[in-house]
Amino acid sequence: MKVLVNGAGIGGLCAAFEFASRGAEVTLKEKSTELSVNPSWQAGGMLAPWCEGEAADEIVVAEGAKAVHWWKKALPNEVQHHGTLVVVAPRDASELSRFSTQTTNHDMIDGNRISELEPSLAGRYRKALFFKEEAHIDPRRAMLALADKLQAMGGRIELDATGEPDDPAYDIVVNAVGMAEKDSRLRGVRGEMLIVRTPEVALSRPVRLLHPRIPLYVVPRADHHFMIGATMIESDADLKPTVRSVVELLNASFTLHPAFAEAEVMEMNSGVRPAFADNIPRVEKRGRQILINGFYRHGYLMAPSLAVQAADMAFELTNTEDITS
Repeated sequence: MKVLVNGAGIGGLCAAFEFASRGAEVTLKEKSTELSVNPSWQAGGMLAPWCEGEAADEIVVAEGAKAVHWWKKALPNEVQHHGTLVVVAPRDASELSRFSTQTTNHDMIDGNRISELEPSLAGRYRKALFFKEEAHIDPRRAMLALADKLQAMGGRIELDATGEPDDPAYDIVVNAVGMAEKDSRLRGVRGEMLIVRTPEVALSRPVRLLHPRIPLYVVPRADHHFMIGATMIESDADLKPTVRSVVELLNASFTLHPAFAEAEVMEMNSGVRPAFADNIPRVEKRGRQILINGFYRHGYLMAPSLAVQAADMAFELTNTEDITS
């Protein structure tokens, strides 16, 4: 099977990898000159389906729960399977109770257990929720590693190239181009993020700080770097982070740990994520075309599931239908 995948965000990369792993001849085309231009580059990389269950549809939780296994199989050296810790300042204790009732697959732990899991947070929190089955990856390392593995399986990657959405030279065309799809059902949701560095904090897993106004997550990366994010702005304007967002994220990080007040700000960036009205990513088949889109904030969590669905559709299609019609 000859497959063209348009778009090298995490949806396109996962789809291309899935097709190639099943023996397809894959060409991946990306209009940008490098992978780092894609909004997927700015993501948190949290594989946290049960935490996302606070607001996400049940299908996101169910399908997202399969993501850790897919990522471990695809990139076994990149997955950090240490769970997620959800904490709250004592004055906001009701937020932890609310989050607990709206999510599943967690344990309520006390301050001693928090100190065991994250010594940097010792003495700072009385209670927390521990989602031990969750995991995380570094999105940038993951994107590059998927690209390398795709090429090692014989796949081609063409940057600064725009593929036709229905190129007749291929048996199947997968379009995973995000907002470039120009689908009237899609809306843009801008996410903003910071990367800071401080040797004064060490974390083994993503930590979410619940706050009535400024929820926050901090994801550890190599060399004492931390990704800080949480903003969801209903806008398709491709802008740099706003002053308000930066100030709020930094203020919330001080609440999590005061050492973040002295951290170096290494990067500030943003990306516009496509979303359908129900915020559920989806796969759609239109003849030889398969569309993957609408990841909202669930790209790394849901891309494996949609990639598997797309490949299943394609192989069933080529086995049972005249794909040239």
